Amino acid sequence: MIKYIRSGLTFLFTVLSVGAMAQATATTSSPYSQYGLGTLNNGLLPQTRAMGSISTAINRISGYNTINIQNPASYSSINLTSIDIGLYGNVSTLKQGNVTGQSNGNFRLSHFNFAAPVSKRSALSFGLVPYSELGYNYRNSGKIDTNTVNYIYSGDGGLSKAYAGYGFGIGRHLSFGGNVSYIFGNLRKFRSTELPNLVGAINTRSERSNSVGGINFDYGTQVNFDFGETQHLIFGYSGSAGSSIKSEIRNVVSQYLVSTDGIDVNESPAIDTTSNQIISNGKIKLPLIHHFGVSFQRDGKFLIGADYSRGNWSSLTIGGVNQGLQNSQTFNVGGQYTPNNNSLRNYLALVDYRLGARYEKTYIRASNTNINEKAVSIGLGLPLPRNDGAFYKINLAGEYGQRGTLSNNLIKENFFTIHVGFTLNDTWFRRYKFD
Repeated sequence: MIKYIRSGLTFLFTVLSVGAMAQATATTSSPYSQYGLGTLNNGLLPQTRAMGSISTAINRISGYNTINIQNPASYSSINLTSIDIGLYGNVSTLKQGNVTGQSNGNFRLSHFNFAAPVSKRSALSFGLVPYSELGYNYRNSGKIDTNTVNYIYSGDGGLSKAYAGYGFGIGRHLSFGGNVSYIFGNLRKFRSTELPNLVGAINTRSERSNSVGGINFDYGTQVNFDFGETQHLIFGYSGSAGSSIKSEIRNVVSQYLVSTDGIDVNESPAIDTTSNQIISNGKIKLPLIHHFGVSFQRDGKFLIGADYSRGNWSSLTIGGVNQGLQNSQTFNVGGQYTPNNNSLRNYLALVDYRLGARYEKTYIRASNTNINEKAVSIGLGLPLPRNDGAFYKINLAGEYGQRGTLSNNLIKENFFTIHVGFTLNDTWFRRYKFD
């Protein structure tokens, strides 16, 4: 009875988590999220984020099943029903020239992943993860004659990724897998022109909203070489197909008034809509993305690995218009160490200690300058007491990094993110045999 109650509570929490994630609006507060599809999110779990986001050649970590959607071939190593649910927090500070801007922060649900074995060397997985985030708000000021003009830029929204995948092994050393994903969400960008010192001036705002929904495909393979029973060298490759997904674009231009009482600034409802254009048959042509990875693991002791990724983002088009992006490249390196996963008296010896770093040439090029991102990460895997054949672990990951540069009057972001995940490995669909 206790097991059924536990399973029911897990399922209920899962449903609530998925509902909350599907309705969440991104608040990344990064001016660089205005480019392309926003700030991209690779959907990785805390246990791999803590290791510099290595993932392409990762399957099990310290004996625990890991739902690694970056490479669906990893599902072939899943031998227990697995659930992973997590939270995400972010704090960022912007700097331009000698001026440091206000810090921004947000906290929300981050992912839900489920997997269950189908046979000894195959498994199914499905879940919901973020795909991209859009959130920024800044202004520039200028002059028209003697009047001050404010140009206000803002945006919000994001894309989510619901997926279902299958991975299978051929023999002992080779595995393949694939995901079918539905990418959906809404991206909104605003540009306002205001005359704050001119009483009765009519201000103008343009809104461009992009409602997205369509199918994408991911695929991967892993090759495993065993050196004895406990040491494994894994090579991995995964890719994301350059699919076309549906996009309905709406452009609205409206006019409004702004008044002030000396303390608060009040904006009137729109007094006129000068343009309302809908492009219902638009398409987003996603790029082809490649991931390569290698890892070496001694079961229950250590794991090290490295990844390299390349995305052909220069081919991204929205509504048939090329977005002027560049191809991205990412380098990841990291690993973990477990002092003694069989320790009976020293809990700290059971903990996984993780460390990593990554460097990314993003798809953004502004003012003829590449916008790069670099970060270091640390994390812990905290095992919980086993219960009736079930394995539990809390995974923590913290990442500190920088995005952008102060050159050419651009903006540099310092950010710190924290990821918390709860992992369950259990036998739910056991077929009992009677003599």
